[in-house]
Formats: sequence, structure tokens, C-alpha cells
Amino acid sequence: MNELVEVIGLTKVYEKKKLALDHINLTIPRGKIIGLLGPNGSGKSTLIKLINGLLVTTEGEILINGKRPGPESKSCVSYLPERTYFQGGMKVSELISYFADFYADFRPDRARQMLANLQIEETARLKTLSKGTKEKVQLIMVMSRDAQLYILDEPIAGVDPAARDYILRTIISNYNENATVLISTHLITDIEKVLDEVIFIRGGRVVLQDTVEHIRESRGKSVDAYFREVFAC
Repeated sequence: MNELVEVIGLTKVYEKKKLALDHINLTIPRGKIIGLLGPNGSGKSTLIKLINGLLVTTEGEILINGKRPGPESKSCVSYLPERTYFQGGMKVSELISYFADFYADFRPDRARQMLANLQIEETARLKTLSKGTKEKVQLIMVMSRDAQLYILDEPIAGVDPAARDYILRTIISNYNENATVLISTHLITDIEKVLDEVIFIRGGRVVLQDTVEHIRESRGKSVDAYFREVFAC
């Protein structure tokens, strides 16, 4: 079975009857880097949280490896939230120990090698690091797992272009060919070069799922240009 994630008739309604997702049907295959793209308020974050089991569906279901979100699915999903949840007083070495204790598929050797490549000391405390370096440390922890699905929420927001390049290289070089990376971002131009497919979402509905290659061939334009056309006011 090539499908890693199946989203079937998924609806999410928040309090005060705010509709965030409206009967979404979606299949996410294995072995791809996929961009989850849409304007603010389109439902991207809600979808990500539902896949991670952080929210409960109103209707429909999500299957990850045939399992609903829960302990079994979480063991194969590595999630990078938009905002860091690490405590500033923690040392980098303590993060490595924390991830190694919590995740059976965490590779401390991989994390240490990437940290060494960036000359980030394991004895450093997070509060002493720059924002860009903190972003790199958090991504290193997430990508040092041998997960089947990596979900990255705005992984390159708020960092300089050099840091963005490093983050994209890290994503490409640290997931296996049978895993999938789902990236939610507004910075389409920066990530387009690494994407295999894109999902456009607007108003809680999927308006497009296609390969980057097909968009370029059939539309004669980049994903970023086509995104601007589709979502033009």
C-alpha cells in the first residue's frame, strides 16, 4: 500500500460553530516531499494538528498506516511545530537525552553529527542561542528520528536565507526514501525546489493536489506563480 495518510470526509468545527475544515478527502503517498500551501486561516494548522492527534475530528477520519491518530501513529510521526516548545534553560545535550528516552527511533549519533557540522556545542543552553540556531537545533532533533512521516510547520519562517538553505538541505538528506515530509509554509519560492507535490487548501477545502512537475508542464509557470494565480483576491 503506497498510501501513508488517508483523510476521509474530514470536518472540524470549533466552538461558536467556526468551520475550519469542510469534508476534506486527501491521500498522502509515501516517499514524497509535499508542500501544504494556503493563505492564513485556510485550515493548514488545523489539519496538521488533527494528523498529530492534538485535536479531535468533528466528522470523518484520518488513517496513518491504517491507524487512527493515537499512540501507534505518533510513534511513526515526527512533528516540528511552528513555535518551539523547548525550555530555554535546557542544554542541547539534555534535548538529545530527552528525545532518545522518548522516541525509540531517535538517532543520537545523527543528531550529534549535524550539531557538530554546525559547530553547535552540546553544552550550550537554548536561551543563549540565536533564533536561527534554535530553529536549527529543533529541526535537527525532529529529523534525527527514523520516522515515516515528518510534519514541519513553517520550518524556515523567521530565519535568514543561509539558515533556510541549511534547513532545506537537512530535510532532503535526513529522511529515508520510503518516508514522506509534509511542509506547511508561506515561503513557497524558497521550498519549491525540494517539493515533489503540493496541496493547495482554502477555506477548509482542498482545491488542488498535484505534482510540481505537472503544474510546471501544464501551466507553464512555477508553483509560486500558480499559487498566486489561484489565490488572487
